[in-house]
Formats: sequence, structure tokens, C-alpha cells
Amino acid sequence: MPDVTPLVHAVDAFADRLRSLPQSTLRRGAAADALALARELTARAQRLERPDREPYVLPDAGLFAVGDQLAVAGHDLAEALRNAETASAGDVAEAVARVGETARRW
Repeated sequence: MPDVTPLVHAVDAFADRLRSLPQSTLRRGAAADALALARELTARAQRLERPDREPYVLPDAGLFAVGDQLAVAGHDLAEALRNAETASAGDVAEAVARVGETARRW
């Protein structure tokens, strides 16, 4: 069982920042980037939990919901990694790196 604390902290920090960004920044691409990341994290969690099923696509709930969507997706992935028999610290580090890459753009 890997320690998922770094992932939870990274996701929470980025989600908080997204919630405080001005609408103009969200429209310039921050919301789209964050939604893409949330969809990626959601798909990873679903593949861990149900590898026999095609992952559902996280819907676009709008500019002002993307911070919450990212937080939920990140926490879902953390929980899936915590419970997966095959998950490793490398899986957590990879997810943290993806969150960091996206967050650095905004």
C-alpha cells in the first residue's frame, strides 16, 4: 500500500489555486487543462478499480467547477491507489508529477 499523501496534497493545492483564479485565466486555458488532468486521474482510478470496463468520461461541469472536479478525481485516484494490490510508490509519484506539470502552467 503506497503512501498517497503527496498526491492528496498536490491535488488539493492545485484545486485551491484553480478555485481562486480569475475567470479570464480559467477561460485562457487553465480550466481546460485542469479538466483534462481530472479526466486522466479519473480514468486511472477507474482502470485500477474496474480493469474490465472502459472508463467513464468525467463531464465538463463548467469553469467554476473544475477545481472541485480535480479535487474529487485526485482523491478518488488516491483511494484507488491505496487499495490496489498492484499500486506502487512509482504510481503515486507519476500522478504527482502530472499534477505538478499542469499546475506549473497556471
